[in-house]
Amino acid sequence: MKYFSVTVLRKEKREKIGLYAKDKKEVNNYIRLKISGVILKVEETPEPLENKLRRVKTDLLKNIKKRKIKPDALIAAIRQLAVMANAGISIHDSLNEIVNASTDEALKSVFSKVADDINSGHSFSSTMKNFRFEVGNLTIAMIQLGEKTGNLDGALYSLADMLEEIRANAIKFKKAMAYPRNVMIVMAIAFVTLISYVVPNFKSIFEQLHAELPLPTIILLKLEYLFNNFGPYLLAGLAVFYFIFHYLTTNYEDIRYKWHQLLLRTYLIKNIIKFSTLSRFTLVFSELIHAGIPIAEALDTAIGMIDSLPLKKKLQVVIVTVKKGGTLNKGLKETELFENMIIQMVRAGEDSGTLDTMTKKVAEYYKMRFNAIIDGLNEAIEPIMLLIIASMVLLLALGIFLPMWDMGNAVQGRR
Repeated sequence: MKYFSVTVLRKEKREKIGLYAKDKKEVNNYIRLKISGVILKVEETPEPLENKLRRVKTDLLKNIKKRKIKPDALIAAIRQLAVMANAGISIHDSLNEIVNASTDEALKSVFSKVADDINSGHSFSSTMKNFRFEVGNLTIAMIQLGEKTGNLDGALYSLADMLEEIRANAIKFKKAMAYPRNVMIVMAIAFVTLISYVVPNFKSIFEQLHAELPLPTIILLKLEYLFNNFGPYLLAGLAVFYFIFHYLTTNYEDIRYKWHQLLLRTYLIKNIIKFSTLSRFTLVFSELIHAGIPIAEALDTAIGMIDSLPLKKKLQVVIVTVKKGGTLNKGLKETELFENMIIQMVRAGEDSGTLDTMTKKVAEYYKMRFNAIIDGLNEAIEPIMLLIIASMVLLLALGIFLPMWDMGNAVQGRR
């Protein structure tokens, strides 16, 4: 959003108004609708510092107050909505029933507001868009699908199944990461403990030597000095860095894009992101095609729920190709994300009129690839984990024992 300064003539007086908008056209429309007066001048200006600080504060508070609905609570609520919609109960009444029965505060807050908006005449999907952070893009996409096809209960059942599958993948990923994570935490605690309490005991001995210390010992002494004198400040600095980084990646798309690019170049992480994204994309796309949604519209909805910006940008090429009259397989090939086998499968589906069946098989393939990566995660992480552990042990061993060996050699030489 850009900041504009608008000069308006009201009651024979000039007034300056500052507001945020995408372009001058949006500014003019807003002024005509909300403010009575004649627009004299509209110009893009730098955002005043006071406004910038107020906006940063508002964004921070908004992000702190926002809470995602727990996956289990959301899945249960979606299933209840599907059952009640199938039984002919209105969405407004169904949402209120779920609010009264739920114990999840975030869900109760979101669903009660959605029920109020529906009661005011808004559609279910349009009001859910206001809670994209809490419920996720997939939920909104499937509710839109249900409204478009007139089969809301079927879309909600499919949504619950997809959310359960995504939840199962997340649990599998967490379980796979539990062992290496715990080992690394224990090693980090042990390393910091040795640096903070054991190394200082050797420090006085090393100082008495008045000899040139080896590089590993110098590194250990520097680390000991940092931990014992600036430990709290280092932790506070890390916390501040995290919050600033989170704010920048949340509110600035160009920074978020570069961060996602970096992740897609990182060992192991790049494959997890790529295949989890393609698995989710093909899963949603196949459901939309199976429901009879046009390809371009299905692509738009499926791509809209992708979080990785570089992958999202690549997949948007498919929409452009299809809208220009090109085939789906040609668009997928241009992204350079899909194997030749997948392109051939999609081409066969288009030629034979069985695209919905083929896209389901493609979704199953990417689900299998993602599961294979998760299952082999421990084996892939083990070399890195062993390297880090070996580096810690080697640094401690060389840092402590090299000067001791030098002392022993010196003593023997004097004799």
